[in-house]
Amino acid sequence: MAFRYNLLLKFFLGLGLALALPPVNQTWLGCVCLSTLIVLDHGRPAQGWTRSFREGLVFGLGYFVFALHWIGFAFLVDSKEYLWMMPFAVGGLALLMAVYWGIGFVVVGALVNRGWQRWLVWPCAMAVVEALRGLLFTGFPWAAPGLIADGLGGVLQVASLIGMQGLTLLVLLWGMVPGVVFLVWRKQQGKLWLPMCVAVSALAVWGWGELRLTNHRPDEGAGPVIRLVQPNIAQDDKWQNSNGRAILDKLLAFTAEAGGPLGQPQVIIWPESAVPFLLDEDPSALAAIAAALSGDQKLLTGAIRRDVIDGDERFYTSILGIDRRGEVFSQYDKWRLVPGGEYLPLAWLLEPLGFRKVVSLPESFTPGVGAQAVDVPGIGSAAMLVCYEAIFPDRIVPAGIRPRWIVNVTNDGWFGRSIGPYQHLAQVRLRAVEQGLPVARAANTGVSAMIDSLGRVVAQSQLLVPGKIDARLPVALEPTLYARAGIVIPLLLLGLVLLLGRPRRRKNLHSG
Repeated sequence: MAFRYNLLLKFFLGLGLALALPPVNQTWLGCVCLSTLIVLDHGRPAQGWTRSFREGLVFGLGYFVFALHWIGFAFLVDSKEYLWMMPFAVGGLALLMAVYWGIGFVVVGALVNRGWQRWLVWPCAMAVVEALRGLLFTGFPWAAPGLIADGLGGVLQVASLIGMQGLTLLVLLWGMVPGVVFLVWRKQQGKLWLPMCVAVSALAVWGWGELRLTNHRPDEGAGPVIRLVQPNIAQDDKWQNSNGRAILDKLLAFTAEAGGPLGQPQVIIWPESAVPFLLDEDPSALAAIAAALSGDQKLLTGAIRRDVIDGDERFYTSILGIDRRGEVFSQYDKWRLVPGGEYLPLAWLLEPLGFRKVVSLPESFTPGVGAQAVDVPGIGSAAMLVCYEAIFPDRIVPAGIRPRWIVNVTNDGWFGRSIGPYQHLAQVRLRAVEQGLPVARAANTGVSAMIDSLGRVVAQSQLLVPGKIDARLPVALEPTLYARAGIVIPLLLLGLVLLLGRPRRRKNLHSG
């Protein structure tokens, strides 16, 4: 019975930790939950790996059930067709993600069963399994604990050095400090100086980040004007072919509007899959776009693209560049596809059971070749990200290329008035900090935004409100340490924390 109560408590502790994520940003609650976790586990007798796994699984389940619940909104768009799949998709995904955390608990138990060193080893193990969660089986790093730093002001800036992986380690480590101080004071065991040094490191990182934000003003200057168009097309209307012309006309109206105080935009950006037809194969649509553009304006738009290779018809979700003549001057094909949305994993098994991908296209999309930088004449090369690709910290920028900016097109209309679009925006902000590059983000609905190279939002739209944003493109910074070294610096940080947390003598493994 006690074990059942312990599991229930672990579930709610995980749930509380998830409330520290944006946009809720209850970071104090996350700290309370992490500190409570270490206090509860301190001094417990050694336990088998199955019990450790169950505790980690339940703790992770509480975290991911809340962090990912917004996915369920996608199944309400066509509820007659998809509603029955919602508990399997949301619950199944949360459970699958929680498996990683269960493995993390097992690793911690194998290394340090009891003792004050546990609070140093636990964040390291969790940071490793979180990194694996973003890599294995196509990866799904949504809601990494490092994203909690989004609500901690200047702390987010350390991502320019250690990336999301390092942030996850530090956020978990810092969150346990009050609990460790309590244990050292109450039990008179361990060394008080170490958690106090970790607390000071949190203050130092925050202070450095605030100073960085004060001293660097990449939002200032005379950069080119970019227009972000947010049409706010309801998801149940978006994929109906009969609405194609009306949707195009709405996009064209925003495109053709005169410039405001900043002058005429040089680039207009439409969101992911902006129209429900093959835009590059529709001469009348291309002609209408050419008529809406003026001067040397360019359009970057999300679009579905078709290619036929050796009689094999393939579909891509892409970003097309269209010029004043109505000609396609560039294309980028999304290469990280959404499992269950743009393709169905294990289709041979799931389709006979009635499961189908959510996007209404007869065939699954084909992935592109990988990260690419596309030249936008008059502006400079841009790293392209379509929707889901923005949640991955690695391979944002092609090797050996330093783009001028990042273009992110997304839909987010699937997720209605939920926390999903705001979490998505927070992850895009983190990508800007990691790379030191500004991001121009156009959403069908959700949050369209211009983000500077320190992750600050220069201008943004409101959720579920149609409109346009004209903003100057902020300047790029020099390549950050994380952009240069990638995972190397987070690994060095991990090694340092593990070195501090290693048991000095065998008896420490069993000290109370």
